[in-house]
Amino acid sequence: MTPTLISPASQADIPALNDLVNSAYRGDSSRRGWTTEADLLDGIRTDETGLAAMLANPQATILKYEQDGQLIGCVYLEKKGDRLYLGMLTVSPDAQAGGIGKQLMTAAEQLARDWQCRAMKMTVIPQRHELIAFYERRGYQPTGETEPFPMDDTRFGLPKQPLSFIVMEKVLETA
Repeated sequence: MTPTLISPASQADIPALNDLVNSAYRGDSSRRGWTTEADLLDGIRTDETGLAAMLANPQATILKYEQDGQLIGCVYLEKKGDRLYLGMLTVSPDAQAGGIGKQLMTAAEQLARDWQCRAMKMTVIPQRHELIAFYERRGYQPTGETEPFPMDDTRFGLPKQPLSFIVMEKVLETA
């Protein structure tokens, strides 16, 4: 078994990232894991154009998690002032509950410190109770803020019900 590797994604990774993210969030394949949004949203979670735009942002990166040469996890990170926004945390449905999400979050928090960020920030659909609990166990807390879900932008999926986001944040300890 070769070691696992967390590293920044490149444009060459876009097709594999697209397959991974959509398999983990939508459709029947996502139901094998606990992070599915299939009951809340139809359509795709992302596309190659959106991923290319994420990677082209000089304030952002996508960390990928590879094991035995296979892409099985990723997370999108974007510096916004003194916070690092964490989104699209993804682990293959067949590899969930093995600590990969925790490892990606640890790497993200280290990157935030390296980039001089004082906190991590994320948005979560409030109906995703298990996911919110997962983040709370890792020190993230709801801020009381909410943000609207892009109801008319099909790039993020087609809501099956009215949706919004809650904002969660974790203040980082300094070294």
